[in-house]
Amino acid sequence: VGCAARSDRGMQAGGGAAPEALAPVEVRAYQGKHLSSVKDFSENSIRGPQKVDMSSYRMEVTGLVKTPLRLSYDQVLDRQKYSKVVTLHCVEGWSATILWEGVKVTDILAQAGHDPKAALVIFTAHDGYTTSLPLEYLAGREILLAYRMNEATMLPERGFPFALVAEEKWGYKWIKWVTKMEVSNDTSFRGYWEQRGYSNEGDLDRSFY
Repeated sequence: VGCAARSDRGMQAGGGAAPEALAPVEVRAYQGKHLSSVKDFSENSIRGPQKVDMSSYRMEVTGLVKTPLRLSYDQVLDRQKYSKVVTLHCVEGWSATILWEGVKVTDILAQAGHDPKAALVIFTAHDGYTTSLPLEYLAGREILLAYRMNEATMLPERGFPFALVAEEKWGYKWIKWVTKMEVSNDTSFRGYWEQRGYSNEGDLDRSFY
């Protein structure tokens, strides 16, 4: 199954440093907030942890866009970085509060020239997992594609190279190992767990069924 998230207020712009190797020690506090460990997660992905071949990795941006994109890891990161503390709440009953760092989904979509009147974005993962989120939600909450957790490069089992920080949504909306974003008007689309009875909205303040 999946998990969920609630965001603390505040979002900080960061620098554009190149990705580095996983730091040996993660931070466990930020601006007075206690942070969970990057190891405080249960494994519940549909095909187990994925190890993505970075030599061939590309982030595809397709659908209702002027210029379809195929971006390498470095090209995705070649834009403004942001950090925010968000607590992920799993439908299994556990949670983890993490300092996430990444780029805004809407900054990538803007590069592709997305249709601002489109309804949603369909996300696809390396393991075939899918979910979708309204374009209005992505823009209104400045949703991140994260590549760092607690100031350390994201572990493969947490979603490296990129995981979606879908704050205020149940965790099955927090797709890991993201490889594709499709701008769409197909409001009938249902992702992996949504096809199996989970709420398509995935709002944290409502039941996930």
